[in-house]
Amino acid sequence: MRTHRGMHRALRRGASRRERGIVALEFVLVLPILLLIALGIVDVSLMLYDKAQLTNAAGEAVRQGAMLRTTPYQQTNVQTVAQTYLANNLISRGTPSAQVLLLPTGGCSTVASGSPITVTISYQYSGMVLGSALSTLTGPVTVSAMATQDCE
Repeated sequence: MRTHRGMHRALRRGASRRERGIVALEFVLVLPILLLIALGIVDVSLMLYDKAQLTNAAGEAVRQGAMLRTTPYQQTNVQTVAQTYLANNLISRGTPSAQVLLLPTGGCSTVASGSPITVTISYQYSGMVLGSALSTLTGPVTVSAMATQDCE
């Protein structure tokens, strides 16, 4: 015959086994949600990094376009500067396909010294982690940057 203490220990042992099973079930239910949140944070961070690189590329392209040269940079030269910068610095799959726009289109050769020129770069970020799955539903996110500088 079991004593009162022996029965109490047996009940406690059964309760701890049930609690461990409940904890495992809660972990299985919460883990996918935590992973989605973590992957979403990574994807947004990558998009913000690419946005910073677009801003830097626009700044570098407008700086090169505004410099005083014997042969001023035209649209194609400025686009090459921006594309080269992006190819070396973007975190993305494949070749970056950014649209580069120079205003005025002739660059500093068509305006007087001191006139502003503007470089605008737009890029479609389709996501690398969670965003690639979501972009199939919502479409890619367009990230853009603009830089302006006066011609020398």
